[in-house]
Amino acid sequence: MLGLRRNHKKGTGIGLIAFVVLLLFGIIAYKTIDLEKKVKQAELKIERLNSQVQEQEELAEEINNLKAYVQTKGYIEDIAREKLGLVYEDEIILESKEDE
Repeated sequence: MLGLRRNHKKGTGIGLIAFVVLLLFGIIAYKTIDLEKKVKQAELKIERLNSQVQEQEELAEEINNLKAYVQTKGYIEDIAREKLGLVYEDEIILESKEDE
């Protein structure tokens, strides 16, 4: 009779160990899936931020080009013509009737 009880205890111990192993496997699988989801979200965020960086670099280049243009004689002439209506002494201004 003692032999039967020992076999029963051994079976229960192995079953308990198998249950714990399966439980750990399930937890690890769940965490792996969760981490993969977080990695995908992080990759999307990195992509979005990289595109924003690219846009800002393009904007900075446009600003630098505008800054260089503003310092040229051509820009000063354009502003003087458009805003102030100034012309060179030897220029003749022709206006159409639609402008009047």
